[in-house]
Amino acid sequence: MEEKSLMEKIISLSKRRGFIFPSSEIYGGLAGVWDYGPLGVELKNNIKREFWKSMVLSRDDVFGIDAAIFMNPRVWEASGHLESFSDPLVECRKCNQRFRADHQDLILEHENWHKKRGEEVLWTEPKNFNLLVESYLGTVEGEKSKVYLRGEITQGVHVNFKNILNTLSPSLPFGVAQIGKAFRNEIAPGNFVFRSREFEQMELQYYVYPDDKESMEYLEYWKNERLNWYISLGLKKENLRFRMHEKDELAHYAKSAWDIEYNSPFGGFKEFEGIHHRGNWDLKRHSEYSGEDLSYFDSKTNKRFIPYIIETSGGVDRAVLFFLIDSYFEDKDRVILKLHPKLAPYKVAVFPLLANKPELVDFAKKLYNDLKLNLNFKIVWDDRGNIGKRYYSQDEIGTPYCVTVDFDSLKNQDVTIRDRDTAEQIRMPIDKLKSYFEEKINK
Repeated sequence: MEEKSLMEKIISLSKRRGFIFPSSEIYGGLAGVWDYGPLGVELKNNIKREFWKSMVLSRDDVFGIDAAIFMNPRVWEASGHLESFSDPLVECRKCNQRFRADHQDLILEHENWHKKRGEEVLWTEPKNFNLLVESYLGTVEGEKSKVYLRGEITQGVHVNFKNILNTLSPSLPFGVAQIGKAFRNEIAPGNFVFRSREFEQMELQYYVYPDDKESMEYLEYWKNERLNWYISLGLKKENLRFRMHEKDELAHYAKSAWDIEYNSPFGGFKEFEGIHHRGNWDLKRHSEYSGEDLSYFDSKTNKRFIPYIIETSGGVDRAVLFFLIDSYFEDKDRVILKLHPKLAPYKVAVFPLLANKPELVDFAKKLYNDLKLNLNFKIVWDDRGNIGKRYYSQDEIGTPYCVTVDFDSLKNQDVTIRDRDTAEQIRMPIDKLKSYFEEKINK
């Protein structure tokens, strides 16, 4: 029997253990849409929580926002999404970039760019489609207004720039962070949750002085910050790289653009976070289309100007996928998800050695409830099957530590702690468990 590929193993584990399910599967599913199960939602929330801690809670120069999914359609005119995404387009099957079918010069340039790298280019047939997902608001048929589910969360920050200035009076440089859902009418979703029609983004829009040298320094700063964040949470450095967008790839408004890429098992390095110098294009366009003044007044120089924007834009779903792939490990007869403790869905599992001994179960239940009450992370109870099967199960879902209550625990008020990655076991008094786990999980 042919051995499964790594991606097949990840997809199988994700469904079997409750990380990710096909959406509405009992009706045949819906291509490019996925549901997060009990463990998947914990992993996803932990990633978002760590993003928020690093970008907002630990900084004085970044503020949070949660903009609406529905926006005035004029937003998408100003952003260029309606113009760029509604013409007959062809898609490069190699890198999924899309071009207007009548822009033969750009298509030829793109083909040459791939050929220089020894890559063959195939194109989809021209299709008339809009990447923005249309919807309608209103109660009376025929009088409903066309709106769009947002194609990115970026614009929700920029249209609130004036509100941020008026309410907080921040000094440059400052940023606005957001986590939220976005929707795209992808014609070729695939590679599990890598390319989806409904997905989640975690972004920072960082406003800086419109100075080319200084703004490029901030671009470098945020490149390093974001790369190191992923490494600090366990992604292997050797599986990550930066890739600069070349001139023929750059968006028309971008001064510079870089991607953090992961060495995936489905085609090599794939982008999952962009760090972009957007210039002042977004604020300038929204100012023109709305008629509102979106400039910034600098009290130090008594000058008014439109700031430059440095953007970091990461895919939450892609991060989930790459953390799962990167942490997957097979050791003889067991599978281990070596997730960083901060990201693991469950941090600690509590067992009675034997599920049919009331005295052990009662003691272990009390300990479980105490830990659940006093530790600020997810604890799980497990009394299924024998102790070996429980260890195997917790290893496979990435639980860093297992606590076993045995007969000695009743006499000595201590328990066995087993480490997921090494399978080593130590004995520890119950009154030291809280401080021990807090140190281990939060380091």
